[in-house]
Amino acid sequence: METHAIDGRNTRVTAFDLTSEQHEVLDLASRFARDELLPLQQRMDDEEWWPPEAMPALAGMGFLGVTVPEELGGSGSDFFTSALITQGLARYNPAVALSYVAHENLCLNNIARNAGADLRRRIVPGLCDGSKIGALGLTEPGAGSDALGSMATTATRDGDGYVLNGRKLFITNGPVADVVLVYAKTDKARGAKGISAFVVEKGTPGFAVAQKLDKMGFRGSTTAELTFDDCRIPAANLVGTENNGVAVVMSGLDLERAIVAMINVGMAERALELAIDYAKTRQQFGRRIGDFQLVQGKLAEMYVTVEAMKSLCYRTLAEANDLAEGAGGRGEIHKVTAAAIMFAAEGCSKVVADAVQIFGGAGYMRETEVNRLYRASKLLEIGAGTTEVRKLIIAGELLR
Repeated sequence: METHAIDGRNTRVTAFDLTSEQHEVLDLASRFARDELLPLQQRMDDEEWWPPEAMPALAGMGFLGVTVPEELGGSGSDFFTSALITQGLARYNPAVALSYVAHENLCLNNIARNAGADLRRRIVPGLCDGSKIGALGLTEPGAGSDALGSMATTATRDGDGYVLNGRKLFITNGPVADVVLVYAKTDKARGAKGISAFVVEKGTPGFAVAQKLDKMGFRGSTTAELTFDDCRIPAANLVGTENNGVAVVMSGLDLERAIVAMINVGMAERALELAIDYAKTRQQFGRRIGDFQLVQGKLAEMYVTVEAMKSLCYRTLAEANDLAEGAGGRGEIHKVTAAAIMFAAEGCSKVVADAVQIFGGAGYMRETEVNRLYRASKLLEIGAGTTEVRKLIIAGELLR
């Protein structure tokens, strides 16, 4: 830290950086991903295979239930920490990082933040120790960017329970999930304000995985269509209060954007690392390709983009870290989380594409790591709200 005198006054100038403890968390997650998860990449991509030992291993590292109180099996830490874990995992296995976010943030964190005490005690510990895998059920065949307004899945009160009917599409972890946080309309007349959130557990009659979906990238993070046909669940599985699901989902979406942005950061860091290594070793015209100025220019631009991504994303995480229950979906946090994921996703796509260009023909081969990064990167401009929706959010807040 430096102190400068201006007009007789002392002005403190500080540089934003991670604390030593945060660096330790990031390094721990990165080393674990490099040593344990990187070797699984090829099979996960080839077979769309989810390693069953992954969640228990993440739990063993203390990576699950990061934001959950210790009495429920969590670490009692903060959102920023879970995002740094995401960044570290994404460096060496983006598919695991994506499934981690769906489990840890979209499902577990939302339940822990919003469910009643009895439901938390029954559901949260299994998600924290990795014996259960979580998923979020929001998107539908006819409800993507307009997930709330166009939602067709319904939950009808019937005695001491609810009966769910509908379909959910593009659900990360869907084929392997034991617990799904499902949003459904409990009052169709109220539109988006008549939505409620429910916990639906694997094995519940009427709940089924209709199909496992074949994706271009992130293939090891399995995705499914889920169906609910007269699926009866107890009223105790209601998360929060009836018709208050929009508050749950909106605060959850802001946190989702902030943490999914970190998948972009980790992937872009890895693409830059791979490109630098290749530029140092690949020989053409009797010289390593890193000696050519056009390649140097690409590497420089990639580095600047990665650093800019980290700066905006870390700032956003700091603002999202203490988001109150029910907050989000409006104001500065709504704007900056949309900005972070938009910039990070577009930056990641550019960095990864430049890495493929530096690799040349080798980068076009499906089995290479840089090719897996390339195929995965496009999802991050679509998932958690498309780039276009992110722009609408930002502009809407600027013009409010």
